[in-house]
Amino acid sequence: MALSDGLHITRRQILQGSAAAAAGLSLPSASQAQAQMTGAHRLWYRKPAREWVEALPVGNGRIGAMVFGGISNEKLQLNEDTLWTGGPYESVNPAARAALPEVRRLVFAGRYSEAQKLADATLMAKPLSQMSYQSFGELLIDMPEIPDFWAREYRRELDLDSAIATTVFTVGGATFRREVIACPVHQVIAVRISADKPGRIDCGITLRAVQPGSLAVERNALIVTGTNRDEHGIAAALRFAGRVEVLHEGGRLEPRAGGIGVRDADSVTILVAMATNYRRYDDLRGDPLVITNAQIDAAAKIGFAGIAAAATAEHRRLYRAVALDLGTSPAAEQPTDARIAAVGTAEDPALATLYFNYGRYLLIGSSRPGSQPANLQGLWNDSGQPPWGSKYTININTEMNYWPAEPTGLAECTAPLIALVRDLAETGTRTAREMYGARGWVAHHNTDLWRVTAPIDGAQWGMWAMGGAWLCTHLWARYDYGRDLAYLRSVYPLMRGAALFFLDTLQADPNTGHLVTNPSMSPENSHSGGLNGPTICAGPAMDMELLRDLFAQTAQAARTLGLDADFARELLATRAKLAPNQVGAQGQLQEWQADWDAAAPEQNHRHVSHLYGVFPSHQIDLDETPELAAAARRSLERRGDDTGGWGTAWRANLWARLRDGDRAHRQLMLLLGSARVYPDLLNANPFQIDGNFGGTAAVAEMLLQGHGEQILLLPALPSAWPTGSVRGLRAPGACTIDLEWRNGQLAQATLASPLGGRRIVRLGGQRVAVTLKAGQPLRLVGPALKPGR
Repeated sequence: MALSDGLHITRRQILQGSAAAAAGLSLPSASQAQAQMTGAHRLWYRKPAREWVEALPVGNGRIGAMVFGGISNEKLQLNEDTLWTGGPYESVNPAARAALPEVRRLVFAGRYSEAQKLADATLMAKPLSQMSYQSFGELLIDMPEIPDFWAREYRRELDLDSAIATTVFTVGGATFRREVIACPVHQVIAVRISADKPGRIDCGITLRAVQPGSLAVERNALIVTGTNRDEHGIAAALRFAGRVEVLHEGGRLEPRAGGIGVRDADSVTILVAMATNYRRYDDLRGDPLVITNAQIDAAAKIGFAGIAAAATAEHRRLYRAVALDLGTSPAAEQPTDARIAAVGTAEDPALATLYFNYGRYLLIGSSRPGSQPANLQGLWNDSGQPPWGSKYTININTEMNYWPAEPTGLAECTAPLIALVRDLAETGTRTAREMYGARGWVAHHNTDLWRVTAPIDGAQWGMWAMGGAWLCTHLWARYDYGRDLAYLRSVYPLMRGAALFFLDTLQADPNTGHLVTNPSMSPENSHSGGLNGPTICAGPAMDMELLRDLFAQTAQAARTLGLDADFARELLATRAKLAPNQVGAQGQLQEWQADWDAAAPEQNHRHVSHLYGVFPSHQIDLDETPELAAAARRSLERRGDDTGGWGTAWRANLWARLRDGDRAHRQLMLLLGSARVYPDLLNANPFQIDGNFGGTAAVAEMLLQGHGEQILLLPALPSAWPTGSVRGLRAPGACTIDLEWRNGQLAQATLASPLGGRRIVRLGGQRVAVTLKAGQPLRLVGPALKPGR
């Protein structure tokens, strides 16, 4: 299988490389190159996972597993990304449209508690909650003749570069190896159990579903079939199938109750396929048995070596697009859980590199073309009732999942998100019409597999109609980074529909005359009356910032495509009438139209919604809008650092955008500490994957920022990373950038774009205009940004 670097790889080479790296870790005299490889691209441990949040994730975008690395008992917890509760349903409250004018009147009259009570009674979805993402089940491998206490030289690891999870231990003079990989090419999870002495593999294999179903045992296969579950009164509509096939070299198979036994084998390969009948939110005509049988039959012909080689090559095509080196230290040679425990006490810059690489690995593993988008837990969930349903929370969390995609070379991982927006534009058209009497389409703060778009949970959290608007900024980002006109033409109707909804629903504030959203909220923050007080209001700062982006980007898309000139002018004219950002009495950027910030009950609220204009938007800028940037900084200082994982990640990006590298790094170190990550480096308390993705984006943001034709080099380089390099970061205009720096100063930068064009390169206070020739790298040397050869 050819790799992106032109090499040819075999399974033997993959295993030899993994073994060599493992050997290097165990030696005190490991070279710096070995330490950098193992410390920055590998999670490893000296004991099995005791619980799910210590297990290691593998995924191919659509199916995944959490690998526990047990000795006598191994467990792979399994997921398939379309296995959710319920079935197709509609959720718009029939009373909503008639009640909406009164809710708006109460809001403008300042009677917020009454407005929120009425919104709860009339505007919220039926049912009030959406469906939940589900666990598929477990693959159990029992090796009872190898008691845990016999094992020596135990090690489990996840190699981010090969995408293989490996468990190795020695018992009775034989070394046992278990490898797991999720293959995006052949759509199976493959497990290989081997020993360095023949005839030593004895195991029992069981597939256990956690959904209602039944198990059939064939000679060398396990087939589980069943249905999903009802939830919140929505009937189950999904059928699923999982197939496990056992292939062995040497030895024999034997029947076991509810499973398959293998005796005296030299090695065993286990192939796992999973599917449901889901094709899209309104089409359940798939046949999961046919799908899984075909996947297993095709993969079995190739064997583990071919599956692993294909999976690793396909993974590396994306993973190796970016290479980061922030330096190393002796701490990088320690197990991952020990490194996490030492955050704040030991110098370990390679841990930040590992976290960055892990975020990219997780996005590749949970979001590929043809899969569902990464949800609140990416792809990996072991619960029937996961936190917040593990669904799509589109008032920050889903968007944060995709912050690293464009700048870190994973543009194609956005394909499932773009497909989600296409679906929401369909279902949201009904919500816009029936709830608001409006054209276009709308989505509120959550959606699920069935793409419902009405407001859920309660008015305190859900009465926010901006989810579709925020998602459309990602449609524009995909164009801005790639500049593909055919793509822009395909998504322009989605952006146009989102903008059209707001043209129909914006209201004139009777006190100021500005156009504002009403009813709305600043997610999910109460402005008065205690922590459970009203959130409902008109025209919060975030809404205005989102609409400024949506209207400007949609108008620019229309001009770029030569379409809708009158509509583009209407958008820009309406944009000019939106309520502006304001600075409050405390010197802060106001979160609401009134200066409520100082009296708001939760001063350290996890959301920093009003700072959207700083990041991920570029509306508030240190150079272009210095007063607003200073006010945003004041808001960030007042909001504080003590929050959960994703909130910490957002703060890290904000400090980076404000070009305070040491403050951004401090947030990153909070994100890496044991209070905010589990031993497997997944975002903690509870697990939400957005913290991982937001942290990856923050590292990139500290090293490179791009907007329009401007490129900022090392804009927020922290003192903790005095020397390093990065290859493959991206800026708008299909521009790829490599950087090297020493002693806190730029050594060289290389820019390239297949499109060519003029760029303004900025470094500190310097601004240099350069012209890129299509396909030809341009090298700039040293702090002076002089052209080099």
